[in-house]
Amino acid sequence: MNKTIVIGDIHGRSVWKLIVNIEKPDRVVFLGDYFDSFEFSAVEQIRNFEEILEYKKSGQAEVILLVGNHDHHYFPGIQGGKTSGYQAGAAISISHLIYENKNHLQIAYSFDEFLFTHAGVSSVFLKDVFEIKELKIGEIEKKLNEQFRYKPKTFEFVSKDSYNNPYGDDQYQGPLWIRPRSLMKANRETLRKEVIQIVGHTENNRVPSIQTTGGRYWFMDTLGTSGEYLIINNGEIFTKSFHN
Repeated sequence: MNKTIVIGDIHGRSVWKLIVNIEKPDRVVFLGDYFDSFEFSAVEQIRNFEEILEYKKSGQAEVILLVGNHDHHYFPGIQGGKTSGYQAGAAISISHLIYENKNHLQIAYSFDEFLFTHAGVSSVFLKDVFEIKELKIGEIEKKLNEQFRYKPKTFEFVSKDSYNNPYGDDQYQGPLWIRPRSLMKANRETLRKEVIQIVGHTENNRVPSIQTTGGRYWFMDTLGTSGEYLIINNGEIFTKSFHN
């Protein structure tokens, strides 16, 4: 398998169809947040997610569907409404769609030295949840997905200081919530040496430069701004924009 493309936070956008048609990838990793758009109606968001599922089931490429925080709060048993954009009127329909397709969704994915989650994996979170200071990349993926399958509430927002910091900029936040500054700080002497993390969640006008992240982090919530997505092809990693 050669060509992988990574698509950031969807939020109802159908531009992914243009991207996969142009790139004809072997593998597509969606970084989550399929719902809660301020631009598209709930009906459009639901249909768009159904089309993503259809694309996955078609076998045209290996398709990985990661869960974002704007999807997680629709899972049964998760308390919704805490994330901006939560659609109370459409929650039953979205929850049903997610529940019916939960086997197609996961919290983490990895290959080679690349680790994919919605917001990023903090070594502080791993220590708090699994009581292990450091895990290898394949073990991280396995542990996170097992925990998500059996204890999805583990990945709810941690409100230790929600009044002063309601946006997840804390090193102990999980892979649906942590922000770039805390992610990089938490892993400076640990996971940064082991993995390259590719995440969405925090919108950027452009993908931050390699000089800014040391090449160890790719922050890909840029569909609504620069239109950038990521390509990993035969060891090379670079961004393109569907605007070009």
